[in-house]
Amino acid sequence: MFKSFTNVLFSILLIGFLCIQCNTTKETVSKSTAGYDESMAMKYGADDYGMRQYVIAFLKSGPNRPTDKAEANKLQAAHMANIGRLAEEGKLILAGPFMDNGDLRGLYVFDVRTIEEARELTATDPAIKAGSLVMELHPWYGSAATMAIPEIHKRIQKVEM
Repeated sequence: MFKSFTNVLFSILLIGFLCIQCNTTKETVSKSTAGYDESMAMKYGADDYGMRQYVIAFLKSGPNRPTDKAEANKLQAAHMANIGRLAEEGKLILAGPFMDNGDLRGLYVFDVRTIEEARELTATDPAIKAGSLVMELHPWYGSAATMAIPEIHKRIQKVEM
């Protein structure tokens, strides 16, 4: 009698556990697919988590910062032109300066898979060539929605930089 009661109790607990698991799995699946847009995920190269790999670059003050104002302005203009070119080529997704005037000067997010590819792109920057800036490169796993930034930026930029 005790053995049969134990078997019945075990069966009830097992069925209850399986029901809970089914409901939890169902909720998880419905939460993960709510609002999912497969065509957008494909457009931006998203994985199942809506993420993708980039290379992020921290621009830091280099050893050869120009002291002459005219030279500094000329180098900055060339640096900005290079940023524009890389953005137009679709290699540079996001760029911008830090606002605290510290040694960390700016940030780039490259749509490349390797540090080597990003290094080749940063080598085209006149400020890097001159030693005014140096780059610190890291692989970065971020939202695939970051890929939409250039498209959105063009629609909200009123004045050319």
